[in-house]
Amino acid sequence: MSEHAITLIPALPPALDGRNGTNRARGGVAQTAARDDIEAVRLWLAEYVGSPHTLRSYRKEAVRLMLWATRTLDKPLSSLTREDFVLYEQFLAAPNGDWIDPARPRKGRERRLFEGPLAPRSRRQAMGILGGLFSYLVAAGYLAGNPLALRRARAPQASRSRRVERHLDQALWQQVLDGVEAFAQDTPRERQHYERCRWLMRFLYRTALRASEAAQARAGDFERRRGRWWLRVVGKGGVEGDVPVSDELMADFARYRAFHGLPEVPAPGEMRPAVMGVAGGDAAPLTSTALYLIVKTVFRRIADTLDARDPAGAATLRRASTHWLRHTAATHQADAGTDLRYIQKNLRHASIETTGLYLHADDDARHAQTVRETPSA
Repeated sequence: MSEHAITLIPALPPALDGRNGTNRARGGVAQTAARDDIEAVRLWLAEYVGSPHTLRSYRKEAVRLMLWATRTLDKPLSSLTREDFVLYEQFLAAPNGDWIDPARPRKGRERRLFEGPLAPRSRRQAMGILGGLFSYLVAAGYLAGNPLALRRARAPQASRSRRVERHLDQALWQQVLDGVEAFAQDTPRERQHYERCRWLMRFLYRTALRASEAAQARAGDFERRRGRWWLRVVGKGGVEGDVPVSDELMADFARYRAFHGLPEVPAPGEMRPAVMGVAGGDAAPLTSTALYLIVKTVFRRIADTLDARDPAGAATLRRASTHWLRHTAATHQADAGTDLRYIQKNLRHASIETTGLYLHADDDARHAQTVRETPSA
C-alpha cells in the first residue's frame, strides 16, 4: 500500500491503540502479525490497493470510526461492542461540532470528516463496509468476534426495484455532445481542454465504464480480435471483463491521440493512459476524482446554456455525474433493443436483475398508450 494511504490513518495513544482491546482474540493461531488496531486496519486496506476508488472509500470509513471511538467513547476499535455501534449509527445521522466544522481544512490530519448528516443510504453503506472490516479481522484471528454480525438485516428497500432514473435521455445527451462542440478552441490550452472533454464524454458513454475504471484504462487495453475492437477492463473487486468498442469510438480515440502527436492506433501493451493528464503524453494520468470533476464541469457549463430554453434539462445536468453516463449508456442500449444478457456483460453486473432496472421501453409504451387513448376532460 502507498505511504499516502497509510499516513491518513491517525496515530493513537498507547492506551487506545488496541493492543489490549476487550475484543482481541486470545489463543488460537493468528493469520496476521498485526499488533494493534492501526496495523490491523492497514492490513485490511492493503487488500484493496489495486482498486483506488474502493480503497479511498474504505479508508474514509475506517478513519471515521477509529477517531469517533477514541475521541467519543475513549475506546479502541478492538473494544467496540454492539451497543457502541448503535450509538455510532445515531452519530452518523447527526454529526455535530468539530466533526462538521467548516473552518477545518478539507485535507490533512486536522480535516473535518463530515460535510453534514449522512443520508440513510450512505449510513447503510458505511455500516456495510465496517461489517466487512470486522469480519476480516475475525477471520485473521485478530478479533474474537464481529459486533456488527448482530445487526438486524434490513428488508430490501422498495426503491431498489424501481427503474434507474439517473440517466440522460437521447435528446439531452445530444445537447451535451453539441454543447461540448461549442467550447472555445482559440488558444492551445482551450483546444486541449476541448479535445479532452470531447474524448472523455464519448469514452465514458460508449464503454459504460466507472470513473475509476476509466482512470486506470491504458491504451494497450484496447485489443483487436477477429476484426473487432474490445476494451479489457479490471472492475470492482479486481474482476476482469471486456467491453465491445465501436469503430466510431476508435475513430474518436484516433483523433484524440493524433491531437497529442501519437499514432492513431494504440500499440499492444502500450501503458499510456486512455485519458491523458493535462500535459498529455507519458505524464501522470488523471485520477478518478479528476475525471469526475471534469465531467461535472462539462455538465454544469452546458446546463448554464440551457437555462432559458430547457430549464428541466439544465436541472438534470446539474445533478448528473460520471456514473450517470454509465446509466445513460445502459439505458440507451436497452432502448435500442440490445439483449439484456449482453448489457449485463457490458456493465459486468453480477445479477441480471440489476441490469433489468435499465429497461424503460415498456414504461414508455404504457405511458404513450394511456395518454393517447384516455379521452380529454
